[in-house]
Amino acid sequence: MGLFIVLGVTLGSIFPELFKTLSEFQFAQVNIVVAVLIWLMIYPMMIQVDFGAIKNIRKNPKGLVVTLVVNWLVKPFTMAALGILFFDYLFSNWVSPQLAIQYIAGMILLGVAPCTAMVFVWSHLVKGDATYTLVQVALNDLILLFAFAPLAGFLLGVSRIAVPWETLLFSVGLYVFIPLVAGYATRRLANSQGAVESIVVKLKPLSIFGLLATVTILFGFQAPTILSKPFLILLIAIPLLVQSYGIFAIAYLWAWKWKLPFSVAAPAALIGTSNFFELAVAVAIGLFGLDSGASLATVVGVLVEVPVMLSLVRLANKTRRLFEAASKHVIVGSVAK
Repeated sequence: MGLFIVLGVTLGSIFPELFKTLSEFQFAQVNIVVAVLIWLMIYPMMIQVDFGAIKNIRKNPKGLVVTLVVNWLVKPFTMAALGILFFDYLFSNWVSPQLAIQYIAGMILLGVAPCTAMVFVWSHLVKGDATYTLVQVALNDLILLFAFAPLAGFLLGVSRIAVPWETLLFSVGLYVFIPLVAGYATRRLANSQGAVESIVVKLKPLSIFGLLATVTILFGFQAPTILSKPFLILLIAIPLLVQSYGIFAIAYLWAWKWKLPFSVAAPAALIGTSNFFELAVAVAIGLFGLDSGASLATVVGVLVEVPVMLSLVRLANKTRRLFEAASKHVIVGSVAK
């Protein structure tokens, strides 16, 4: 993905008029190019979501509690608080009040958009429990459908940011509801023919293309700002890094304290940390425009996300033995009793 970030910035600096033209393809404040690419990326992922797996929620309830509490009761509020702390106070000498509000808005949108599409990747890299991951994604997507708009609207309002509710709700419908329903319908049809895995495999290249093309386009749009104001990019990245590592620590240590098996604890913490950056970027563009500070903040979120998540995957795999030792202690203690 790093190569496509560089490619986007390079193309955006060489062909600024091309990206300006692409930015003008809009309908109802939604950029059509970005919408199509995000759809290509999300739809194949949504086919993998098995809502029938929700009935297995009782098998790993603690892991789900960790992820859902962190995703919906901790992460959005800490992200908003960090945005206000850094841009209203710590960075106030370097950022104007008008831009500060925009960056805070972008951070809030990242904070209220928990990961869905990349969940399976992070879980696979730590050899996570596949059943747990499916249950978590299905439940999280249902909550996202109903909670994203109210929570985003509330936090943006508290942060003194005007909220165009029509655009916010339209974005949720476009990027969450429609792909979710389309994925569910496709899965039901494929299940009746025993072809779910075959369809997922066939559409996977489409999803990867959508992801890489989205990244290229987004960084192409923001290339002038990224190249002319690298210090500004660093300022935005700092609170995002604090948030990511802080949230992972909360979720991972909580899972360890609860003596969850590593195959549940690691995905729970990683899923709680990761963002549905595609949704955050798309909503930021719809609410504030392609050239806004909010859109820039969400794009920096993309820049930060992958290396941070890979570092956390590495950390989780290196600390696997701590959970294995805890599990052995529990088993020995139970036998002794």
